[in-house]
Amino acid sequence: QVQLVESGGGLVQAGGSLRLSCTASGGTFSDYHIGWFRRAPGGERDFVAAITWSGVNTYYGDSVKGRFTLSRDNAGRSVYLHMNDLKPEDTAVYYCGASGSHGSQYYTGRYRVRDQYNYWGQGTQVTVSS
Repeated sequence: QVQLVESGGGLVQAGGSLRLSCTASGGTFSDYHIGWFRRAPGGERDFVAAITWSGVNTYYGDSVKGRFTLSRDNAGRSVYLHMNDLKPEDTAVYYCGASGSHGSQYYTGRYRVRDQYNYWGQGTQVTVSS
């Protein structure tokens, strides 16, 4: 079983950058795909980005494509979400989740489904001021 902790959130002006970290303890980190989701006030937990266990495949939601980038350090048991050109609409609590399922469906779209992920962190707040 893996435990996840997100960090790196904060307050930033529009156009600025942040790097979020998702660090794991327990389990074998390289066994898990990692997804990032976010929940804006009053909203649902929506897909942001995902990275496969090897780091070879990355996927992004339409609203962040071209601005956010994922990277992964399996030895360091961490995944990083690099967020550039932040906008006020990026304001949300950001969560990382771990999926231990390596079925082919993950690569064809399940990466964006919340219940694909078995384990979640507690979230980190990102606030972008205009």
